[in-house]
Amino acid sequence: MIRVLLVHDTSLLRTALAELIGREPDLEVYSAPWRRAPAAVRTVRPRVCVVDMDSPDAGGPGGLRELSAGRDAGGAMPALLALASAERPGPLRRAYEERALGYLSKNASPDRLAEGIRHVAQGERYIDESLGYGFLEASEIPLTRRELSVLSLAAEGASVGEIARSLHLSNGTVRNYMSAITRKTGARNRVDAIRISRVAGWV
Repeated sequence: MIRVLLVHDTSLLRTALAELIGREPDLEVYSAPWRRAPAAVRTVRPRVCVVDMDSPDAGGPGGLRELSAGRDAGGAMPALLALASAERPGPLRRAYEERALGYLSKNASPDRLAEGIRHVAQGERYIDESLGYGFLEASEIPLTRRELSVLSLAAEGASVGEIARSLHLSNGTVRNYMSAITRKTGARNRVDAIRISRVAGWV
């Protein structure tokens, strides 16, 4: 039996998807929103974490790094299977830098998801071919992982202080990151940097 933790912030979709793939005889499925996911990993001890990469929480505290630091019932770290979109290379880049083992398009069928879970549970890499172009674009993003995390929170409307508290940084450090982001994106200011990054699919 493969124990799976599905991490998704939309309750209706999370519940429906967990129920759907939970019908597979070899999959035992649990679910949690991103903010509760680290605690769920410690409680459930899954072999595989299926994670929705479109949430800004994926790059913050309690995000991918903390999930992959958990341990399953056998003492091994859970494998990460990222649900992503080719049109948004930023989340793909974030998943790759946190060493996700599997990558599946959010347009894939439930059968493909179950297949991906089984592959990564065996330690095998699983990549949806439809994400190929997204990976190419992800490799050209000029921002670092931390800059992408700051930018994702800023794009959600978080203030400098809120970003600092969320990422455990000082306000000055967040401002320095925003300055670097503005420079690297060729933007005029923070708002313009967010606009450029949204158009490019980085956040």
